Amino acid sequence: MNTFMAELVGTMVLILLGDSVVANVVLAKTKGNNSGWIVITAGWAFSVFTAVYIVGFISGAHINPAVTIGLAVAGLFPWANVGPYIIAQVIGAFIGAVLVWIAYYDHFRVTEDAGGKLAVFSTGPAIRNLPMNVVTEIIGTFMLMFGVLGIKGATGDPSGAAFPIDLGALGAIPVALLVFVIGLCLGGPTGYAINPARDLGPRIAHAVLPIPNKGDSDWGYSWVPIVGPIIGAVIAAVVWIALGRF
Repeated sequence: MNTFMAELVGTMVLILLGDSVVANVVLAKTKGNNSGWIVITAGWAFSVFTAVYIVGFISGAHINPAVTIGLAVAGLFPWANVGPYIIAQVIGAFIGAVLVWIAYYDHFRVTEDAGGKLAVFSTGPAIRNLPMNVVTEIIGTFMLMFGVLGIKGATGDPSGAAFPIDLGALGAIPVALLVFVIGLCLGGPTGYAINPARDLGPRIAHAVLPIPNKGDSDWGYSWVPIVGPIIGAVIAAVVWIALGRF
């Protein structure tokens, strides 16, 4: 499997599992209906772990255009590969969302709330204030990117001169915990997209799939979970460089 396909598959897995936990909580007549925010944040964290565990050794498992751009800004990823990675991530996110629709097909049919159906696919603000919504996504993605850079650079010596901590595929655990804490602490205002592909690919799926009484796809908000995360990741990379790359 090449890196393009690995990013596609990894992002597909992320969205298949992550959007499914939202569907399980918000759609009617599921076993997990109304089980709450903790279930959603835990499900997303485990989804990140699973995706990174599966493809991390092949592509680095960015599974997020903001992370790809942030790593390029930090000098840890070639700019020539940024475009192909992002294309793979968006395609994978779209496919993952389609699979969620198939898995929960009957529940989409019996759910009356159009807003809940959209929430399965993409994020939206609890209070619609676009400038502040962007700021929230910047802050959340800053923490994600800064945490990823810290985890990537962690060593067993405070000076950074000795053995790097290498957990192999289990290195996905710190990243999953990072996403979990971001969701618990910063996810309330916007649903913590912190990932342009995670929002855009499924939003396109929502727009084209034949979902009964689905309402609109809220394209007026769609730029927020794209622009905010990219800005947050770039700021994190710049700060990381300014601090001497730890």
